[in-house]
Amino acid sequence: MKKIAIIGASYLQVPLIKKASEMGLETHVFAWKANDPGENLADYFYPISIVNKEEITDKCKEIGVNGICTIASDLAVKTVNYVAEQLGLVGNSQKSTLMSSDKTAMRLAFEAGGDPSCKSRVVNIEDDPIDVLEASHNWPLIVKPADRSGSRGISLVNTNEEIIEAVKKARDASFNKVVLIEDFITGKEYSIEYISQNGIHNFLAATEKITTGTPHFIETGHIQPSGLSEEMITKVKKVVEHALDTLDIKTGASHSEIKIENDQIHIIEVGARMGGDCIGSHLVPLTTGYDYCRMVIDCALGNPITLKKNKTGKSAGVKFIMNSNEFNNITHYQDNNYEIVDIPFLSKSENLEITDSSTRLGCFVYTFEPQIH
Repeated sequence: MKKIAIIGASYLQVPLIKKASEMGLETHVFAWKANDPGENLADYFYPISIVNKEEITDKCKEIGVNGICTIASDLAVKTVNYVAEQLGLVGNSQKSTLMSSDKTAMRLAFEAGGDPSCKSRVVNIEDDPIDVLEASHNWPLIVKPADRSGSRGISLVNTNEEIIEAVKKARDASFNKVVLIEDFITGKEYSIEYISQNGIHNFLAATEKITTGTPHFIETGHIQPSGLSEEMITKVKKVVEHALDTLDIKTGASHSEIKIENDQIHIIEVGARMGGDCIGSHLVPLTTGYDYCRMVIDCALGNPITLKKNKTGKSAGVKFIMNSNEFNNITHYQDNNYEIVDIPFLSKSENLEITDSSTRLGCFVYTFEPQIH
C-alpha cells in the first residue's frame, strides 16, 4: 500500500483525505492538534504544526511516504514543497514556493515577467509608510500583509491617516512583518483553477467571486460556471498560463485570482494550490466532472493525471454564513431552485464581527438552475 502525507487536518483537507483513502492509499496527516475533522479520518495522525518543516520531514522519511500534498492552504504548501525537495518527492521548487506564497516576491516576478499586475510598494518594519508613496499616486490604495491569504489584514484606504492604521493592522496579521501598499484594481473578480504536471498547464474552471467589498473584501460566496464568454476564457488562459510559467509552477493545483474590466485582465495573485472556500474540492467536480483531488494526489505520487470528466456538469455555488441570522436559517436558502448538497462546516461559536475568511460562521454548497443566476 502506498503512503501519502497530507499537511493540514481542517475541514478544507477532508475531501483530500477521503479521496486518498478511496484510492487505497495509507493516509498520514500532520497538523497541530485542534480536534479538526481530518484528525479522525486519517489512518495515522501526527500532532505536529504544519510549519514545523524539519520535524515533518524526519517523520515522513521514517514512514517512507510516496508523496506529500495539501489543498487550499498557502502555509501548508511551503512545508509540502520543502519536504518533497528533501526526500526527492514530486513538488515545486523552493524558488517557486517563495514567489507563489510571498506577495513581494510575486509582484517582483510579475514585473520582471511582464505579467499584468498592479503597482506595489514594499513597507518594511523600519519604513515610514507614507515615505514609500510617490506624489502622483491615485486613491484608493490597498494595504495587505505580504505573506497572508484569506483577506487577513487587508484594507482599502483613502487617506494618509488610514494608511498608518492599515499598515499596523496588516503588520499584526503578517508573519514576516512586511506590508504592501498597492494600487486598487477595479473590475469584476474571478478565480481560475488549473492542474499542472511536468510544466504543462491544464485549465479546469473559472469561478465568479462574491465579496463584502470595501474595506476588507471578505469572500461571501463563489459561483460556477463564471459567466465569462468563451472568447474571454481564451484570453484568461493565455494570461494565467504565462503567470504560472513566471512563477515556475510546474506541478500540482493552482488558484489564480484576477479582475476583469473593459476586457482588460489584471492578476491579483496566484497560489500554487487548489482554491480554498470549497472551490476546488466541491465546485469543480460538481460543475465540470473533473476529479480535482485525485489529480492533486496523482501529481504528488508522480502518476499521470487524467482529465476525463466523470459526469455531466451542473451549476453550483458556495455560500458563506456571515451573521447569526444566516447561521440560524440555513434551510431558508433551500427552495425549488437551490439544492444544498453539503455543509462542509459550521462554527461552534458566533463571532461578533467577521474580520477575515477564518472568522466566517460556516458555509454550504448548493446546486441551482442556471436561469436563476
